Amino acid sequence: MERRFRLTRSMEFKRVRDEGKSYAHPFVVLVVSPSQLDHPRIGVTAGHTVGGALQRNRAKRLLREAARSFIPSLQPAQIILIARAPLAKANLSETRQALEQLFNRANLISSQHEPTA
Repeated sequence: MERRFRLTRSMEFKRVRDEGKSYAHPFVVLVVSPSQLDHPRIGVTAGHTVGGALQRNRAKRLLREAARSFIPSLQPAQIILIARAPLAKANLSETRQALEQLFNRANLISSQHEPTA
């Protein structure tokens, strides 16, 4: 994911968590806050409940790769994706389906969106 599409500072994460609205799925929690930029910014995190460092890093890589295909169709917003424990056993297509459901519930993409491979 390109750097301009990423949330990187803990201050940014805190602001989105405080001001944003959250949507839950068994694999991931989505927290979204409005943005003044012309493109979305996405931050990915995984806590110790996901597992050890290997599982947490895999979960974050999986979320970044799945989110990358949605970036062109996402509305400008600041987004945090928080991995949950079942995500450690999920594959890429299941993760994309979970993100699509969450993005649709949050009205961030149109319902006709087909993610790019």
